[in-house]
Amino acid sequence: MRILMLNYEFPPLGGGAGNATFYLLKELAKCDNLKIDLITSSVGKHKEKQFAKNIKIYYLDIGKSDKSLHTQNFKDLLKYSWKSREFAKHLISENNYNLIHSFFGIPCGYIAMNLRLPYIISLRGSDTPFYSRKYFLLDKLIFKKLSKKIWKNSRAVIANSEDLKNLALNSAPDQKIGIIYNGVDTKEFRPSNKTNQKFTVISTSRLIKRKGIEYLIDAFIRFNDKYNNSKLLLIGDGDLKKELKERVRKADIQNKIDFLGLVNHFEIAAYYQQSDVFVLPSLNEGMSNSLLEAMASGLAIVATNTGGVKNLVNSANGVIIEKQNSNDIFNTLERLYLDNNLLRSMKVNSRKRAEEMSWEKVAGEYYQLYLSII
Repeated sequence: MRILMLNYEFPPLGGGAGNATFYLLKELAKCDNLKIDLITSSVGKHKEKQFAKNIKIYYLDIGKSDKSLHTQNFKDLLKYSWKSREFAKHLISENNYNLIHSFFGIPCGYIAMNLRLPYIISLRGSDTPFYSRKYFLLDKLIFKKLSKKIWKNSRAVIANSEDLKNLALNSAPDQKIGIIYNGVDTKEFRPSNKTNQKFTVISTSRLIKRKGIEYLIDAFIRFNDKYNNSKLLLIGDGDLKKELKERVRKADIQNKIDFLGLVNHFEIAAYYQQSDVFVLPSLNEGMSNSLLEAMASGLAIVATNTGGVKNLVNSANGVIIEKQNSNDIFNTLERLYLDNNLLRSMKVNSRKRAEEMSWEKVAGEYYQLYLSII
């Protein structure tokens, strides 16, 4: 069985979808009767890498620099679309592929549809119409209609959360959509003895409007005024970084909020291990890889009800808060700070829940899907 996989992002490029592809490939590498070729984007020149004995990765040069690793603009996507389509045609002429697995309906699903092989699509969030407010007009005029066509012609459409599935069904009510949740590597992300004595809050996110980080910062400013033995770690970069740093400067607590910028994915675990609470104040998500990583690291969770959060977080391991509500974040942080027994219990239960969400299970579900189609 041979699979051609398309994803325009792969570590160090991209965010959750790239990381999910990495961990999925790690597990699929254990399948002796499976071969996979992944076409992705390079940071720099074209290169090829043997990921495992049965998996090869082709990194296409799209003119990407390491200054914008976590964001792709339309120019990047157009270059990838054109180059990956041509390169895929070359690979198809040399190999007998049974199936194409596309991460993202647009552009990768569109590319697959035009390659005339059976294909499946993994919806990730931003590729789903009306997921992001800034693309509302484009979604209404172009992407809704195009997505429906791409999905209809596929052999399977898979969302990574119930919320994302429901969002997709708003555009295509008759489309059959399955769900395969994200997984987490519980060996890489695990609890450790915390040496930092401060009450530490962490959020790993792109600093963009959709992530709601400004509500977390506003809440933490108030929290720090009342409880000085605290720290906020922000990992990520984005368009709002300058504005958010100015907000912190005006509050004069630069020494309490660390903007750590882009951190190599394989170094993030150490920051989780020195934290107590993970906050996901997002307005919209597919399913957050960071949330699962924080749970596996044994953190209490504070999150808005989006992207499958309700399937992962309950009163045993965290608190689900209202969107765009800094008061809710403040009150929850205060509660966890004052009740150490509750905090400790939530940490333990987060780890237990994460242990049920292995990438091995995710890979098994995709493998069975491949077999059912082929």
